[in-house]
Order: sequence, then structure tokens, then C-alpha cells
Amino acid sequence: MGNNNKQKLELTWIGKNNPEYDIANIEPRILEESPELSNCANDPNTENMIIHGDNLLALKALLPEYEGKIKCIYIDPPYNTGNAFEHYDDSVEHSTWLSLMKPRLELLKMLLTDDGLIFVHLDDIEMHYCKVLMDEVFGRQNFVGTLIHQRAKGGGQAKYIVKGHDYVTVFAKNLSNSITLSRPKVIQGKTIIKDGKEYLLNDDVLRKVFGKYDRTLNDRRCFYEEILKYKDQEKKDEIDNKIKNGEYFLQKNKFGMHTICKLEPANGARSKLYSIIKVLSEDGKKELDAMSLGDFPYPKPEGFVQQIIDAATKEADFVLDSFLGSGTTAAVAHKMGRRYVGIEMGEHAYTHCKVRLDKVIDGSDQGGISKAVDWKGGGAYKFYELAPSFIVKDEFGNPVIDGFYNDVKLIKAMCKLMNFTYYPSQTEYWKHGAGQGKNYLYITTQLLTCGMARQIAAHLAEGESLIICPKNFEPGADKIDSRIMVKKIPQSVLKACHFGKKEYLLPIKETAIEEVESETDQEDNE
Repeated sequence: MGNNNKQKLELTWIGKNNPEYDIANIEPRILEESPELSNCANDPNTENMIIHGDNLLALKALLPEYEGKIKCIYIDPPYNTGNAFEHYDDSVEHSTWLSLMKPRLELLKMLLTDDGLIFVHLDDIEMHYCKVLMDEVFGRQNFVGTLIHQRAKGGGQAKYIVKGHDYVTVFAKNLSNSITLSRPKVIQGKTIIKDGKEYLLNDDVLRKVFGKYDRTLNDRRCFYEEILKYKDQEKKDEIDNKIKNGEYFLQKNKFGMHTICKLEPANGARSKLYSIIKVLSEDGKKELDAMSLGDFPYPKPEGFVQQIIDAATKEADFVLDSFLGSGTTAAVAHKMGRRYVGIEMGEHAYTHCKVRLDKVIDGSDQGGISKAVDWKGGGAYKFYELAPSFIVKDEFGNPVIDGFYNDVKLIKAMCKLMNFTYYPSQTEYWKHGAGQGKNYLYITTQLLTCGMARQIAAHLAEGESLIICPKNFEPGADKIDSRIMVKKIPQSVLKACHFGKKEYLLPIKETAIEEVESETDQEDNE
């Protein structure tokens, strides 16, 4: 007989199955725009988002609207090195670090498109454990590879080995669908142009065509400078157009000359980021200093993030960074014409991220990749805050709806909690949310009478069903029509998740976090 209890390969740690970190128990908050902090005069309908708040709560808040819509995720979480940074307490017990990373990775996977990629930047303190954890979350078969990020100076946090690099672990949500993964390839024939003719670039041709061996051309590549020098205008225009539409790109070699490359689809087998990324961390510090934002530890340079976004996305794709830090990922995505979601829990969401994006929009930020992409300013973003917890305790210790939630906010919150999409009908006042099939949700603070229930039932079309969530209802109102289910609030959602959590900090020093006690309400009409 076969063994039905076959042991699986997985990483285990103390507290791994703690329900506190189960994504099903995380409250799905709503996001409230702060118009005074948004910068969307150029585009009132912009989809670019900066979110201030705990990133685990924020990631859950993005569901279901953004599920399966994010093409590229780049995160640079705290390294768990044992050092205390100003903006992150980068010291946490190993098991707690893993417990806090796992639900974040699970939510990030849900947000990725089916052909999306995630890049996780760490040093060697937690990188190997994170890789095994990602094997479990994303599937070992979806591992793309590990990139090397060269830092400005060696040493880092090493006690025994001098290091000059960090690691970026890359996974696909579904590697077989990640057709955006590609590798650079020299344009067809590896040729150069002279007198309107193309020549195969090899040592013999170099001697024949140029009369001598030129070591700067000895890497068998076609250089843009050579096309300019021995120009064939028609060929140059063709290549310029292909560079403009993204089919070709220029890559500078060690001699300062530009190689013309094209992206060759590799069926998800290789990445354009195929070698050590030699963009130094000190460049990020210089960029922040130039914007008077230099008080952030180890910022990543824009050129480094540009390579990742360029490899994984095309224009208008969504990029997400849930550890936004000083705002580099959002700034680069903005300049590259990508849509983005940036999440930052600290005050530097205001002092760094917002300030930096405002400079990008007004064009005064000319550092980083600005000159390379000819950035002149423009674009927009909206700034969001996490709404407070839906359920609070009143002075007698009873669970009640927080006073923040009224009218539209209450409806949005209940749609999240009931797993409906907020989609108010323009014709039927009782259709606030849409669920599976023809199932709808109606939220009301009024007393639901039997007469109201009958009136709504008369307007239900064939195959439609409705959940009504009132604060109170008349006896018998829940028995009017079998297609209508009545669930009193807040009782109907008390057990839906953990309410009252202010944050799921990464890292945290204390493992005991206060929770709202679950109570059984005798008036629950479920």
C-alpha cells in the first residue's frame, strides 16, 4: 500500500503555524486617499499609489482589486543583521523573521500576474533561508536564479569574510508563463556597417575592413558608434526605431562603446539580468544627498532598480515595492512609464517617498536615471492611508463598528470583509458589492423591515441572490425570501479575521501582540 503521509520537503521553525500570521486572519482594511498628500493634478485618474501603513495589512488591503495584476515585485526587506537602523529595527529572532516574511510572500504571490516575477534583495544572513521559504511559497520549479548586487565597499556585516555584494533571489509565479524573461543577444549576424555594407565581425574582417586589428571591437559585437561612423542612414533609422519601440537596446561595454542588442525570448529559461549587477550602493546615497534626502541607510541606486524593472516589465505594467524605504522603486518606475504601488510603514513615507516623487513629477529630480531616460517631469500619484480596524471595543467592552466607518466607508469595509468587490450599481440602490455569479451585497445602517425585504425581493432577477447586512432587522425579515440572506453587523464578521491589529512590524522585538478577544454573540443571525 502507498504511504498517504509522505513527508514533504519544507522549512520549519518555531511559530510557523501561528494563526496570528495566517493571511486568512489578517483584516482586509480599506485604503483611504489623502487628497492633501496626493499629487495628481497632471492626471486625476492616475493608478500610481503610495500607501502609508503596515505593509502586511496594506498587501491584504490590495485584494481583491489588484490580485493577479502586478507584473514585477522588488522588495528589499530588513536583513536581520542585528544592527538597529534609524528607520528599521533590523534585529529580530530568526524564527520571528521567517514568520513575518511568510505571509508577506504569500500575499505578494497572490498579487503577481501569472507571468510575473518577484525579486527579493537580502545579504547572506537570511538569503538562503528565504530561498527555501520561497521554494515552499512559489514552488521550487519557479526558481529563476540569484543575482549578485555589488556594493561600493566590502565588509558589510561579515564577521569573518569580507563581502562586497548582496543577493537578489528571483522567482516567477509560473515560470512556464514568464515569457518576459529574456536574454540580450547581439543583432543578427553580429555585423558592422561600412560604406553601406554589412560585415561579419571577426578578427579577419577587422583586419581586412579596417586595415588593422582593433581590440575594442574584439568582443564580436555590433557597435552603435560604428554605424554612426560608417553610416548607412536607412540602417541607422531602422535601428533607432527599434531602439525606440524597445526591440533593440543599447548596452555600454567596458570601453565605453555601445553594443546594439535585441531581446530574444528564451521560454522562461534565462533572464536578461544574467550577470553581476555592478551598480554600487554608494550611488544611491549620492542620489538622496542631491535631493537633500540623504539620511536613509543603504539606499539602492536608481540604475540598479532600472535593470530589474527593464528585465521584467514593459511600459504601463504594474510594479510593486512593499518595503519602499526612500522611494527608489517608485521613482524609477515613474520615470520608466510603469504604474506602481509603493508601501512604506514609517514616517519617511512623508519625509522621503512623497518628497522624492514630488521632485520627480516637477522635473527637479535630474539624478539617477533621469538623463538616461530623458526625464523632464510629469505624471502623478495618489497617497493612501490604511483605514483603522473595523471593530473596536466600546466603554463596556462590547465589539462595535469604529466611528470612522460611515456611509461609503462602511460599505467598502463590509465588501472587503465579506469577500465582495465594491461595485455599487447605478440603477439598483441595494447592490453595493458583487460576488461570485449573480450574488450581491447590500449594507444598510437602517432597521431592515419586512416591507423593505419584500420590496427588494420583488426586484431580484432570475438567478440573482442577495446578502443584506443591516445593523438590526425586524423579526421575520430574514425569512421573507429564500434568495435573501440577512447577516447582522458587526456580529456577522466578528470571526472573519483578527480585528484591532495596528501593525505587523518587520522586524518586531516582542512576539506577544495584543489581539481583540473573540466573543460569541447570541444575537448572531447567521
